[in-house]
Amino acid sequence: MTRKVSSGGPWEQVTGYSRAVAAGDFIFVSGCTSMDGAEFVHPGDAGAQTRQAIANIAAAVESLGASLEDVVRTRMFVTDMSRWEEVGRAHGELFAGIMPACSLIGVAALVDSRMLVEIEAVAYKPGIGGQ
Repeated sequence: MTRKVSSGGPWEQVTGYSRAVAAGDFIFVSGCTSMDGAEFVHPGDAGAQTRQAIANIAAAVESLGASLEDVVRTRMFVTDMSRWEEVGRAHGELFAGIMPACSLIGVAALVDSRMLVEIEAVAYKPGIGGQ
């Protein structure tokens, strides 16, 4: 059994994906960016974009009955590796004490050229997919 949530973002219906899917003991969160609803926020600020993306992850897992404390894995995709430290510090602020497994990967571009970072997450909470 799976449970799915949508953020209502502009790309979900176009590309056919869910913001997050709870399956078994895991929640898989699709890539989150610096979107607040349907509005792009924090142009040019990699740290603020990271914090917004993580806030979107938190909203997704919370809507399924989990929290950031349940996140066990993140993947950060950045368009400018020279800004990795801004992204890493923001990630570190919000995941201090949680310390999920993490990757930071350089990419050529994201769906909107103003986006500097996109973050995926996996959370673990026994039985979450069947609740």
